[in-house]
Amino acid sequence: MSVTSLSEETSLSGMNALTRVLIGVIFILGPVSTDMYLPAFPALEHELGHGPGSAQLTLTAWLAGLAIGQFTLGPLCDRYGRKLPLLCGLVVYALASVGLALTTSFHMFCALRFIAALGGAISSVAPRAMVRDVATGAAGVKLMSQLMLIFGLGPLLAPSIGSFLLDLGNWRLIFWANVVFGVVMFLGTLFLLPETLPRERRFALPVSGMAARYRDLLREPLFCSAVMVVSFGTFTMFAYLSNAPALFENILHFSPHLFAIFFGLNGVGFILGSQVNARLATRFLFTRVMEIGMLAVLVFCVLAVAVCLSGLAGPKDPWILCALIWCTTFSLGFIGPNAGILALTHHGHQAGAASALMGTMNWTIAGLAGVMMSFLPTHWVGSTSIGMLVGISCCWLCDLWRRRLDPESYLSVRH
Repeated sequence: MSVTSLSEETSLSGMNALTRVLIGVIFILGPVSTDMYLPAFPALEHELGHGPGSAQLTLTAWLAGLAIGQFTLGPLCDRYGRKLPLLCGLVVYALASVGLALTTSFHMFCALRFIAALGGAISSVAPRAMVRDVATGAAGVKLMSQLMLIFGLGPLLAPSIGSFLLDLGNWRLIFWANVVFGVVMFLGTLFLLPETLPRERRFALPVSGMAARYRDLLREPLFCSAVMVVSFGTFTMFAYLSNAPALFENILHFSPHLFAIFFGLNGVGFILGSQVNARLATRFLFTRVMEIGMLAVLVFCVLAVAVCLSGLAGPKDPWILCALIWCTTFSLGFIGPNAGILALTHHGHQAGAASALMGTMNWTIAGLAGVMMSFLPTHWVGSTSIGMLVGISCCWLCDLWRRRLDPESYLSVRH
């Protein structure tokens, strides 16, 4: 069955708002599927019979599938276009989710979670490649920032949706919801989404050619430096996310309800920052906008550490630290969209492979934040701020590397 036509091979810049929303919703499939079932961990461990901690193995299987899936599916997007691999990936995701909703075996659950991630990984690769197909420079930043508006809502709402479904029935409803999500995204992609990679720009690669393409990307310092700016920006956010429950509930003694409100406000702050970034990127050089955001994050993190060291932050006076963390997450919205577009700017001919490698590197580096946070004192109010400071410091080092490699970027990437 052909799912593309010459009339479909058009530009997202000419698409209506509904199509852009569809791209954004597809983009959040991975984060939503990760976060929605987190509230179900105790029920999973009890019903599937493998005891406390076993649910973490299912999360590991999911994350491994996302990493491997992105790495392998990128070149397929360059060979077959963006739409056909996306449709196939959504079919795999939906069918595996049916199995997850029905299985009674823990080992089968882990295997199906891995398979679902292999299919769902295309939802991270294809949207980035589609953005690169139709826009670069400030226009690309604006489009990516619009996607980040929806992307920010996914992790914000997914745990609440999961909890609501648990209240309605049991954990299996969460995976039936994933099935519905996959089917709706399949139909939307089939009937509403244009193909952005014309046939004349596609090419076939053997397995050895795919490996060589990734090798060449990894050997390109400018690409790697920009990707690492993205990745350490995400690392900074993950340092906050991974330690937020311990900080606000255990140290600052927030009630679960108050923590949920503040957690949501931080998500709103990140979304707001990405939208302000989109407007600024059309008026100023987006590399400078990115570095202003990085500077703001660095300043707020330093101030947060200073507040904690001085004893000004604690259960009786949490609001200065809360305000600094909110300002930090707001400023992080200026980093990811800009650095991501910068990394893909010179890779229009292999946007699928470049997007896939960027996603794999991003989640690998960002995942180290949780490991690092486990070594910091869990009882100290400043651990979260220290973790975020480490992330933004590494982000700055990578950007200094990038600037040495491409000093003309402030002149050459405006449009």
